[in-house]
Amino acid sequence: MLRIIFGDYKGKNYILDPDTYFDNVYEDEWLTDPVSKEMVRDIDRSELVGPNLVQSPVLGAISPSRLSGGVKTLILIENDPAHVYNASACGENCAAWLLKLGARKDITVRLGYLMHFSDGPFEIEVVNTGKLVRNQKELVREVIMQDLLEAEYV
Repeated sequence: MLRIIFGDYKGKNYILDPDTYFDNVYEDEWLTDPVSKEMVRDIDRSELVGPNLVQSPVLGAISPSRLSGGVKTLILIENDPAHVYNASACGENCAAWLLKLGARKDITVRLGYLMHFSDGPFEIEVVNTGKLVRNQKELVREVIMQDLLEAEYV
C-alpha cells in the first residue's frame, strides 16, 4: 500500500534529496530491471539501454545521472524501500507509478504538496492521521481538514 506523510518529516531513514542520493547509491541491476526500464520510458520518454547508458530523444546518449529527479525517486522506491523518500521531487506524471508501486508492496513517501493521483478509485494511507482514503476527493479533504500542509509546503 502507498503510505504518505504530508508536510515535515525528520526520520533517520528520510532522504530529502533523492536525485543526489540516487547518483551516489544506485546499482547497475536497478537499471536493467524491466520495471525501471518501463518507468524511464514512461516518465522521461527515454530508453535504458544498459546500466550506464540512457538514450534520450532530446539529449541523445546520457548517463543515468541525467535522468529526471522523478524517475530517480521512483527507481529508489522500487529498489531501496528501507528509506522514506521525498516524493515532492516527483511531478504529477509520477502519481500513477506511485500507486502502481504501492499496489505491489508497502511503500512510504513524504509529500510537501497535494499531488493529483487519479480521478478513479485508489487506496492511500495518510500516515499523519492513519486514515485510509479511497479517491482524490477524500485525499484532498483529509489533507485540508487536518491542515497537514503548512503554508511553507504549499
